Amino acid sequence: MRKIKAIGLLSGGLDSTLALRIIHDLGIEVLAVHFHTGFCFSGSHRAEGDGSAQGGSSALFTEAEKLGVSVEIVEVSDGYLKVLHHPKYGYGKNVNPCIDCRIYLLEIAGDMMEERGADFVFTGEVLGQRPKSQRLAQLRLIARKSGLEDRLLRPLSAQLLSPTLPEREGWVDRSRLFRFQGRTRKPQMALAAELGIEDYPQPAGGCCLLTDPAYGRKVRDLWERSDKDELGWEDYLILKTGRHLRVNPELKIVVGRNQAENQILAEFGRGSVRIEVEGIPGPLVVLDAQLTDANVLVAARIAARYSDGRDSPEELTVRVENGDEVRHIPVRPYKAEEVEPWVIS
Repeated sequence: MRKIKAIGLLSGGLDSTLALRIIHDLGIEVLAVHFHTGFCFSGSHRAEGDGSAQGGSSALFTEAEKLGVSVEIVEVSDGYLKVLHHPKYGYGKNVNPCIDCRIYLLEIAGDMMEERGADFVFTGEVLGQRPKSQRLAQLRLIARKSGLEDRLLRPLSAQLLSPTLPEREGWVDRSRLFRFQGRTRKPQMALAAELGIEDYPQPAGGCCLLTDPAYGRKVRDLWERSDKDELGWEDYLILKTGRHLRVNPELKIVVGRNQAENQILAEFGRGSVRIEVEGIPGPLVVLDAQLTDANVLVAARIAARYSDGRDSPEELTVRVENGDEVRHIPVRPYKAEEVEPWVIS
């Protein structure tokens, strides 16, 4: 008898981990796929600032490794920008194109299903968990528009949904699937404990930066002043780093929050004006604006504000580097209430 095969989408969160375990325990041969969009900060990509899909084994793949299931990382970030910039079904609460995202990823999974000779695709989606993409109508829409139709199985909510082809054909025992629904994660956590699954990230909020309000504010600020189609990955990667301040429509300033971010800004800031306080620990500040004395002074005072010398009664000396030109200017730090209106995130 031919062994049934399935492609499983593995985000690294609790839901997809449970779905993987459920399908594996039904005797299905599983290939787990992790799609790297460039905006996910879970698992192997949590600490990466460059959006790379590279990264070794981590908690993201712990359960798959225990089960002997291979995990394939698929880089989809280039095509994902088109999804982000022009979502047919719009954005969620922030800048998350959730419905278009699911359709895009499941189309790729469907192609992999055909190429690998698999029989169906499964995900960790839960009915009603996310308002933008996991209501019943949206789940049906995603299945249809992705081309998977009833070859898409959602084992955590399957008993609340119409039987899929794997269930009707007897490849999957419907009675061993679940009826989870809504935003609570308590049933999933209870099932994880029952199955001995302990190593998983906090089961709430998802892993996508595009659902994060702070990141969303920075993206929208960028969009207001840019042609989306001319934006590339570097534009979005820099938004992951530092505190961003919009002083006026022409003046944006990025402030490193720690040494690691200072190093990233030093790399991204090549060719930009770079500012830091001399002799006192503090941030690297990158100036993204027309180079004028007024703009440099504002950025210098912001650098002083976020340095360890912010409460100094004396003026601080700030180093301003513009290519080969270096100058030093004395400034007084801004007060907190002066800077606060400019902070995007």
